[in-house]
Amino acid sequence: MLTDDADVAAWQNEGLPADRMSMENATILINCERWPLMVDPQLQGIKWIKTKYGEDLLVTQIGQKGYLQTIEHALEAGDVVLIENLEESIDPVLGPLLGREVIKKGRFIKIGDKECEYNPKFRLILHTKLANPHYQPELQAQATLINFTVTRDGLEDQLLAAVVSMERPDLEQLKSDLTKQQNGFKITLKTLEDNLLSCLSSASGNFLGETALVENLEITKQTAAEVERKVQEARVTEVKINEAREHYRPAAAQASLLYFIMNDLSKIHPMYQFSLKAFRIVFQKAVEKATPGESLKERVTNLIDNITFSVYQYTTRGLFECDKLTYLAQLTFQILLMNQEISAAELDFLLRSPVQTGTPSPVEFLSHQAWGGVKALSSMEEFSNLDRDIEGSAKSWKKFVESECPEKEKFPQEWKNKTALQRLCMMRAMRPDRMTYAMRDFVEEKLGSKYVMGRALDFATSFEESGPATPMFFILSPGVDPLKDVENQGKKLGYTFNNRNFHNVSLGQGQEVVAEAALDLAAKKGHWVILQNIHLVAKWLSTLEQKLEEHSNDSHPEFRVFISAEPAPSPEGHIIPQGILENSIKITNEPPTGMQANLHKALDNFTQDTLEMCSRETEFKSILFALCYFHAVVAERRKFGPQGWNRSYPFNTGDLTISVNVLYNFLEANAKVPYDDLRYLFGEIMYGGHITDDWDRRLCRTYLEEFIKPEMLEGKLYLAPGFPLPNNLDYNGYHQYIDAELPAESPYLYGLHPNAEIGFLTQTSEKLFRTVLELQPRDSQAGDGAGATREEKVKVLLEEILEWVTDEFDIPELMAKVEERTPYIVVAFQECERMNLLTREIRRSLRELDLGLKGELTMTGDMENLQNALYLDMVPEPWARRAYPSIAGLAAWFLDLLNRIKELETWTGDFAMPSTVWLTGFFNPQSFLTAIMQSMARKNEWPLDRMALQCDVTKKNREEFRSPPREGAYIHGLFMEGAGWDTQAGIITEAKLKDLTPSMPVMFIKAIPADKQDCRSVYSCPVYKTCQRGPTYVWTFNLKTKENPSKWVLAGVALLLQI
Repeated sequence: MLTDDADVAAWQNEGLPADRMSMENATILINCERWPLMVDPQLQGIKWIKTKYGEDLLVTQIGQKGYLQTIEHALEAGDVVLIENLEESIDPVLGPLLGREVIKKGRFIKIGDKECEYNPKFRLILHTKLANPHYQPELQAQATLINFTVTRDGLEDQLLAAVVSMERPDLEQLKSDLTKQQNGFKITLKTLEDNLLSCLSSASGNFLGETALVENLEITKQTAAEVERKVQEARVTEVKINEAREHYRPAAAQASLLYFIMNDLSKIHPMYQFSLKAFRIVFQKAVEKATPGESLKERVTNLIDNITFSVYQYTTRGLFECDKLTYLAQLTFQILLMNQEISAAELDFLLRSPVQTGTPSPVEFLSHQAWGGVKALSSMEEFSNLDRDIEGSAKSWKKFVESECPEKEKFPQEWKNKTALQRLCMMRAMRPDRMTYAMRDFVEEKLGSKYVMGRALDFATSFEESGPATPMFFILSPGVDPLKDVENQGKKLGYTFNNRNFHNVSLGQGQEVVAEAALDLAAKKGHWVILQNIHLVAKWLSTLEQKLEEHSNDSHPEFRVFISAEPAPSPEGHIIPQGILENSIKITNEPPTGMQANLHKALDNFTQDTLEMCSRETEFKSILFALCYFHAVVAERRKFGPQGWNRSYPFNTGDLTISVNVLYNFLEANAKVPYDDLRYLFGEIMYGGHITDDWDRRLCRTYLEEFIKPEMLEGKLYLAPGFPLPNNLDYNGYHQYIDAELPAESPYLYGLHPNAEIGFLTQTSEKLFRTVLELQPRDSQAGDGAGATREEKVKVLLEEILEWVTDEFDIPELMAKVEERTPYIVVAFQECERMNLLTREIRRSLRELDLGLKGELTMTGDMENLQNALYLDMVPEPWARRAYPSIAGLAAWFLDLLNRIKELETWTGDFAMPSTVWLTGFFNPQSFLTAIMQSMARKNEWPLDRMALQCDVTKKNREEFRSPPREGAYIHGLFMEGAGWDTQAGIITEAKLKDLTPSMPVMFIKAIPADKQDCRSVYSCPVYKTCQRGPTYVWTFNLKTKENPSKWVLAGVALLLQI
């Protein structure tokens, strides 16, 4: 209706992408009444606009020098203006122009305080690079938003044209000539028809007498016939061309998929931004470098292989180690889905890993959680009878499940013949801790071993791809200096500080001017510029983005920019502009992992001269080596998550080198080695200066007490089981000693139990699959086996939750029931109030979403977030904010919520203290524990601030208790992490392998005067609400131990209220 083939043809000749969506967008842009606002993250629309209008287009940016004057002149002259790279907020000066607020009979528009004449021919085009901008509603009303974001099919067509033009330039040339010829014909015909119509309409009387008109009619007829004949010929040729082109479609389809997977990575970390322009260059190089094939089919296979691997390499060098496997998994799953090699339903199961609750495990080698996973899996057709087979052949399954590397073993019975994905599903249910290894094997089997080799690209290779318009961007990690590579490469090529062609600017206050001057000079003369730590100058970054864009054209071909920045600790704090990240080659450098690498790295900070500088050589060397081990332990212990450290600390090599300087000064100044002073300086000041959590401070102190003590000089000190402190050696001797004597990497090196590794691996695999689930395309194959659509699934879940959420507690009615408001009853009321706030929000938000899904309300951002959370089995953020800390998925969280409500209902039924209290069930467990002290203090008239809680672990379970104690309370529902509990002896013991969080018997908590506490042979054990520890701290219980308490400190032993 709005356009015809002739226009479309002309636009495509001007560079408009050849897919349908681009064509529709262009039609709207040309015909819309309001000013068009293009959302164009891949910059395809703006490229076309610039070609279409050519010299007549005035391009400007808000904030550019003199941009208002440009607009004022254009407004009078009736020119076309393009304002590019809009941010989310727009200069209010442009308000009247955007709203076309004309004054004085529609002849003038006010810009600022100036009235400018308004020429009706004036056109304004707005453009933004932001992928998902949120504009003010009034701007959306003033402008027509047009989404130029590329689609998967659209990109496939574009890449197909690109690959064919490289592989078969003759075909592509023929096709484009044909298209141009066809377009030319269409335009000619249109012009002839228009001329004819205008002649006919202006003819008067008997128009057969008008010779010119009749001749014109005859010409048109002949041309039309000739065009028709050529069109027929062209159609035949076109069919042949299209057939030949189709052979290359699989390569284009896969490349398009790869781009969209890469583009989605920004959901994992905002640093992961990639541009379509850069992707096309990688694509082009991959096509050029692909090995030739005997046949066309083989060539296409080689193309697909090379494109996939090149894009994989390009992407992974800019990813953190922890995200590489996530990207690989998503890549593999999506390629297999596209080729229809795996079923969407099985993939959905693997990613969600649902668990059937309430069925205890009949076999001792599978936990209740694992058995729940097996039961849920057995409900699928492909896995029916799995539960029966495991019970029936328990012996062979036990051997399989308990083997060290089950992913390398074969499954028992005929289950070994299942597909690779089905085997992954079974492994996920039974041994989630091995899933990261199983996933690597899966990728290797499906894509090839080169994807899991993990060799880092050397800097020189990456450097070759950089250019004046492609900076190199180093994403920094603590303890790594990537700029050494840049300096070495510079030396090779003659760029050094002394040659005055190598500028190194470390950004901070007042350095912006220096950086700008260096960039301008370097762009002119072809120098190198390093800009370090650009995250420190947030306000200057948009200027830097513009500078880099300015210099990307027409600067010296040897000009290079190297940028480094630390990633923000949270996505909200991310400040690096998209434009800088997209166009640069991103490289991550991470410190080595494992104790051996870290110990060598710690020792590398010193030399033989350092070892010889102190007059008291033996003491100095021993303590220096112990410090290196301590440094490696505290840095590497981070990988065990909260069981390692409650919070993450940026320990760095500076802490180690300064500690060694302090050691030297103290040894030179004192006759005896001042162990206490040294430990205090290292543990409370040098390293302790970073530490903000008291329990982490205790851990740091305990390590130093174990490593630095007088026994170290007697040769009796073991830094870890099987690793004694070395004798007096030289520098190389220490390095050799580490290689020869250090035991293999294991949690024992850190004083932890092997269960800590199982826990950390399970957490890693959970996070991996959760992230891949969030990355699944929204419109993913809903039809092929994945069951109901997203909306339907959400609707079912929404109705189910609304049905189960009970009414609020009627607090005035409850208050009327009690005579005396004892501390316990006050706690009960507080809990009811908190529960009411939570259930009220759940009901409100779900009802609102229900109306939104029915179309009775407009969907807001909050409603969309709620819908996503329900679909992904996550607790929605507004609910979590009003609830208690929890790490469970939505299904488990909701069951837990119902149990808490039930517990509260029982307690508020008659306000009698339950025989044993479920401590986990409280929003605020501290308030209940404080109430125990308050009621005791009131009864005995003791001062509250001089009281403490005594914790006695009973030998019974909750079922064996019929009534509450006379004073204090019995509590249940606690779990031990990092150790086990010997119920008979009543002491902490070593944990059992694979039993990560054994449940504790009922505990008897009572209040006693603080000075009566028994502090002999006890371990002060922190109690946390969840295994995230840190801020979820509740209380400290003293537990009896026969071993030295320091053992449990290093093992990270704690009590948890929920697992």
